Amino acid sequence: MTMMTPAPLDQEDEEMLVPNSDLVVEGPQPMEAAQVEAASTVENNQPIEDPPSSRFTWTIENFNRINTKKHYSDVFVVGGFKWRVLIFPKGNNVDQLSMYLDVADSPSLPYGWSRYAQFSLSVVNQVYGKYTVRKDTQHQFNARESDWGFTSFMPLGELYDPTRGYLVNETCVIEAEVTVRKVVDYWTYDSKKETGYVGLKNQGATCYMNSLLQTLYHIPYFRKAVYHMPTTENDMPSGSIPLALQSLFYKLQYSDNSVATKELTKSFGWDTYDSFMQHDVQELNRVLCEKLEDKMKGTVVEGTIQQLFEGHHMNYIECINVDYKSTRKESFYDLQLDVKGCRDVYASFDKYVEVERLEGDNKYHAEQHGLQDAKKGVLFIDFPPVLQLQLKRFEYDFMRDTMVKINDRYEFPLTLDLDRENGKYLSPDADRGVRNLYTLHRFKFDDERVTKEEMKRALEEQYGGEEELPQQNPGFNNAPFKFTKYSNAYMLVYIRDSDKDKIICNVDEKDIAEHLRLRLKKEQEEKEHKKKEKAEAHLYTIIKVARNEDLSEQIGRDIYFDLVDHDKVRSFRIQKQMTFTMFKEEVAKEFGIPVQFQRFWLWAKRQNHTYRPNRPLTLQEEAQSVGQLREVSNKAHNAELKLFLEVELGPESCPVSPPEKTKEDILLFFKLYDPKKQELRYVGRLFVKGSGKPTEVLQKLNEMAGFSPDEEIDLYEEIKFEPTVMCEPIDKKLTFRSSQLEDGDIICFQKSLTAENGEEIRHPEVPLFLEYVHNRQVVHFRSLEKPKEDDFCLELSKTFTYDDVVEKVAFHLGLDDPTKIRLTPHNCYSQQPKPQPIKFRGVDHLSDMLVHYNQTSDILYYEVLDIPLPELQGLKTLKVAYHHATKEEVVIHSIRLPKQSTVGDVIDDLKTKVELSHPDAELRLLEVFYHKIYKIFPPSEKIENINDQYWTLRAEEASFFCFLLIPEEEKNLGAQDRLIHVYHFSKDAAQAQAQIQNFGEPFFLVIHDGETLSEVKVRIQKKLQIPDEEFAKWKFAFLSLSRPEYLQDSDILFTRFQRRDVYGAWEQYLGLEHSDSAPKRAYAANQNRHTYEKPVKIYN
Repeated sequence: MTMMTPAPLDQEDEEMLVPNSDLVVEGPQPMEAAQVEAASTVENNQPIEDPPSSRFTWTIENFNRINTKKHYSDVFVVGGFKWRVLIFPKGNNVDQLSMYLDVADSPSLPYGWSRYAQFSLSVVNQVYGKYTVRKDTQHQFNARESDWGFTSFMPLGELYDPTRGYLVNETCVIEAEVTVRKVVDYWTYDSKKETGYVGLKNQGATCYMNSLLQTLYHIPYFRKAVYHMPTTENDMPSGSIPLALQSLFYKLQYSDNSVATKELTKSFGWDTYDSFMQHDVQELNRVLCEKLEDKMKGTVVEGTIQQLFEGHHMNYIECINVDYKSTRKESFYDLQLDVKGCRDVYASFDKYVEVERLEGDNKYHAEQHGLQDAKKGVLFIDFPPVLQLQLKRFEYDFMRDTMVKINDRYEFPLTLDLDRENGKYLSPDADRGVRNLYTLHRFKFDDERVTKEEMKRALEEQYGGEEELPQQNPGFNNAPFKFTKYSNAYMLVYIRDSDKDKIICNVDEKDIAEHLRLRLKKEQEEKEHKKKEKAEAHLYTIIKVARNEDLSEQIGRDIYFDLVDHDKVRSFRIQKQMTFTMFKEEVAKEFGIPVQFQRFWLWAKRQNHTYRPNRPLTLQEEAQSVGQLREVSNKAHNAELKLFLEVELGPESCPVSPPEKTKEDILLFFKLYDPKKQELRYVGRLFVKGSGKPTEVLQKLNEMAGFSPDEEIDLYEEIKFEPTVMCEPIDKKLTFRSSQLEDGDIICFQKSLTAENGEEIRHPEVPLFLEYVHNRQVVHFRSLEKPKEDDFCLELSKTFTYDDVVEKVAFHLGLDDPTKIRLTPHNCYSQQPKPQPIKFRGVDHLSDMLVHYNQTSDILYYEVLDIPLPELQGLKTLKVAYHHATKEEVVIHSIRLPKQSTVGDVIDDLKTKVELSHPDAELRLLEVFYHKIYKIFPPSEKIENINDQYWTLRAEEASFFCFLLIPEEEKNLGAQDRLIHVYHFSKDAAQAQAQIQNFGEPFFLVIHDGETLSEVKVRIQKKLQIPDEEFAKWKFAFLSLSRPEYLQDSDILFTRFQRRDVYGAWEQYLGLEHSDSAPKRAYAANQNRHTYEKPVKIYN
């Protein structure tokens, strides 16, 4: 992020910045003392500090008699570095003085040296000081580029002309101002320390939003108003725009690091897709201000938005020949200014208030006076205290069907006087007592980092336009290469000088609600605590202790498989040097369990990916340090140690010493399943003998479950659950060891069900229930027409077939025919529907519908079709734009036919839907792209391979133009006829390489041998019905490879065109050049199914 600091703004010519890289790095050239005597002085502008800066003056006598190619100054020191000025008195292979700043001791510097300097070089005009030639630049010097400057500094003719003042008594005075700055290390750079400001983090494509937020933050009056918006300690930033904005501004004001904007965008109701979508900053500004204006109503800061940003202008139409004038007052919060064709802000304002004359066919209909010549324009009634100017850096490119950026050079002043030229922008009703003198609110941001910047350079960078690329070998190429500067300003904020004291007010903690200060200070403390913990993490071990209480609380609620979620149990942060016995003291304090009653078990991850208690710690292990124990128990070498705390309870549930465990003892954990309630819960653990049998513990299990002692129960072992569930019955007659049970195993049990009872229950047995839980999936269904909003949710199984899913959806919607449901999967990255829907039975299971690469979604989109999906998939749908023979309207028709159909079938179907000029009219189908005809479809062509997604299909009557032949006659054109393409086009005069842009409706034209352009023009004008005055402005050109060759009325067109029609980008055609006055984008015949417009929207 770059903060601009004020500096005098001088005029600067665009100039080439080049290293003198074709020169061998060497010491000063030998000079004859009699010819040149150099006197040098150094003026220190400021104390040696960061950044050090000095001015070096080099007085060169007998300048005219220097006969060496290059000439060095004496060495001077800035920032502890040695510098010198290098000049080419007769030019470095150019008719210009060449001048560079050179690192004097480059050959002796260590490998990898680098230094960064901002500097100016000047040739002083000793007679007329204001004509001194000065040029500024900056460079990071290194061994490869040890000098940098200007090959074409000033013309030699001007320099050596004694009347110009640059050479006086054959003496030339050269000045160099050098500021040495630190090379910015962006990994260690501290924005707050260096500039006092912090930046905003970019979420993906939110740089436009960051610029706006920083601009609003740096309007203190606005910031103070935001702080005074009522919020409460119970509000959550992610759900409250005022609180989120208060939080963001507070952090920008008091934080030492860059600030995240996620809470604010969440308060907007945005998701990840919105954060990665580039939006228009003006639109976001308008939407955000409208939202804040609404939320400020009824509060102490109501009206703040209007007070700061609202101005008014007057739209007027004034008749020239009669006394009639119509006016309309409108308000604005910002102004859109044209960049294209305008040199600077003043030129844009001139264009804004430019008077348009309404005359000829465009006369104004005045009440009681009829059609009248009139003047139409806009004038300003008043400007706001804070003037927001949105520069129109983007415009729609009809050739590419997309927005393109305008990088033209566009200047804006530090001081903007809107009272200039006797108030030319003001209406007669404007208050002339208000001085509309504005100063630019100067901040330039680059997301997270803020760096100090010299004002003149910062402004120059943001003007846009072209810059010369440094020449690596200036001696070989005198023509510098220019490149476009793509970094340029698109939003300017000016503050009226008379309102500056009010707007640039003091904002401190007393303006911030106490609950907000406390909340944010607590957040900061937590952040600092986490930062400290992270820095000290290598000294500590995290011990996570699971207890019986955790198992009881989680199983059947948060989890169903395994025993516990370790992220939800009590964790301890213990120094690695602490002995485990001391840690047990900590546990005793936390849980109230005396040390002698604690026994800890290590967890182990089994080969089947389950995680179970494996064995108790030995006395030797408990004598070790925590760090040693972690290393022994954890092969993954992470910082965590997971333990299970076994506590035996005696009478009255008091802790007692754990029983001695032998190799014969097995620790088992038990879950109880209730088939009727469809519930699973943890009921406890038991030590059993490996040689014992389940029948020996049935009475104990009934007691744990609350059953009668003789209740018949069935036992199952929960073995694994990934990738599939394995839960198998246990034979109660076999021993535990015979059933291969070991420490940490899980046994699920339930009441034995009779065949009759089992039929009434959805999942009568534990394995069936666990299978259901494992595959259970709640799916959020959204209508494809409203892809941001959940419509309904259904609990389904991942194993459901395609038919199962659509049947469930159809049942929920009350639809009798499930085959009319079409589903579309979700893109987890864009948070939008995928482009292609799911084909009928195109996937096997619900799980296949929800997977997206390595992620799984829980969203599906649905449509209700008018015909069954299998039938629809056998059809081809084409969107055809029908052009009526006599009406200007264009109507889009969807033609749905079997894929084996032909273009003739399309035409027959279209005839039943459109209005023809006469019953026997014939239609034909054309393929149009970027306002050019690329193909006439033969009636026999199959429609299966026709792509209407990117190409426009246009249908028209074969006799659409009175001078066109019907298709059959076109095929039999005689040798004296030519069928040619005719297109409308325009050129952008503002561009050096004017681009041809087609627009409007293309058509065919039959021309005859010997026919002149003037004769053809008569037919074209009659067909298009263009008035004489307008048609006289049109130009006609023969185009080949998009190059226009303008024609004269006497030219014979026949000789220009090939015998056969040529399709494609290389074809020859007759171009009609004129301005495009038709409404833009009247229709879109070829829209992708999921091409959603994405306006800026704040949902909350």
